[in-house]
Amino acid sequence: MKTTIKRSLFLIALILGVTTVFAQNRKLDNYRQPDKNGINVFEAPKDTVSTFEKVKVRIGGSSTLQFQAIDHENGVSQQNIDNGVVKELKGIGYNFNLATANLDLDVALAKGVRMHLRTYLSSRHHPEPYVKGGYFQIDNLDFIKEGLLSDIMKYTTIKVGHMENNYGDAHFRRTDNAQAMHNPFVGNLIMDAFTTEVGAELYYQRNGFIGMIGFSNGKLNQSVATGANDKTGGASFLAKLGYDNQFTEDFRFRLTGSVLTTGYVPSNYLYTADRAGSRYYFVMEDVDAGASSPFRSGRFDPGFRNRITAVMFNPFVKYQGLEFFGTVELAKGRAASEDNNGDGINDADDNRSTTQLAGEVIYRFGQTENFYVGGRYNTVSSEMTFDNDVDISRVQLSAGWFMTKNILAKVEYVSQSYDGYPETSILYDGKFDGLIVEAVISF
Repeated sequence: MKTTIKRSLFLIALILGVTTVFAQNRKLDNYRQPDKNGINVFEAPKDTVSTFEKVKVRIGGSSTLQFQAIDHENGVSQQNIDNGVVKELKGIGYNFNLATANLDLDVALAKGVRMHLRTYLSSRHHPEPYVKGGYFQIDNLDFIKEGLLSDIMKYTTIKVGHMENNYGDAHFRRTDNAQAMHNPFVGNLIMDAFTTEVGAELYYQRNGFIGMIGFSNGKLNQSVATGANDKTGGASFLAKLGYDNQFTEDFRFRLTGSVLTTGYVPSNYLYTADRAGSRYYFVMEDVDAGASSPFRSGRFDPGFRNRITAVMFNPFVKYQGLEFFGTVELAKGRAASEDNNGDGINDADDNRSTTQLAGEVIYRFGQTENFYVGGRYNTVSSEMTFDNDVDISRVQLSAGWFMTKNILAKVEYVSQSYDGYPETSILYDGKFDGLIVEAVISF
């Protein structure tokens, strides 16, 4: 214990020391700010202003804490519980959740070249430090040769790394463990599209138009091992096309469409890759749920393990303090073992489909829009392997106060219900609702 304390104190002292040394070098080009200034920013802006003089290190981070007061219930009969068909729900009370924390390192390495690395210092699934991922971003090729492809690079960005894939726009507004500053709500979408894979993305941004193509190896957990259930091959293709323009000082419009599709991949994680975990602790979990697992409470995974094609459309409109953000997501896929039509062949005819819809309205007010109120309605409808179509719906009402650009307090009321699950499922006629309060610090 003494050794652990000494190591922790040493790490804190080191971070504080390095932060002091590099405090004056916190401005970076082509960079989304982690505080209030980063709200409604999507892809990193293409705003190189040639500020590079020498290597700059920006050390940042975030921390959050929630107080949860949520109840849950289902329609499972006592007879099914007594007979061991279904386990009873875990008892949950009102209290604080585990505080979460991130550590971010952003380094300007050359003109228009920087690195990003995020570590989860504490999360619901990993109470120990855990590297989320990072990337190498190139907005200028002068480090190779002065003026190389300068006319093209004015509008082009290259990203390479084990990184968060840019599928859809919803992931720019989601909570990423402790980084909850950009999310006006506490919880993410029911079907949370987020994954980190090794790959590369090429962007072109000009006059409001946005284009991106990318590839990844389709794997969350990297390995060269092969065996009966392991393959090193596989790939995912992703692309995005859109338009984003601030037409007047008061009016902004953005619309994007994204696609992610795989050939065969050993295991697809598009809807299960978040190792940080859900904000709604232990909702709809059974009595044997442990302290750290399961950690995706309240979310939905369609089970497209090996093949998936997903399309997402995201409109965003902001007029003065009023803004709307929408999500229309259509996904098809299957696990390699599925034979849903009973013909004895695992092929495209066995694909199942899932649809997610979400719409959120936010009104920001105050002299610097430091207050907001909002609501989100989110639904998921999916074909399942047990021959039932299930429907999940959620209502979220939220209010927030930016005490400073680095400190946010928000409160959310959430109500989620499940329909279509069989009586042998703990989600049969399931429902949870209640309040959750969250404090966020990000710098």
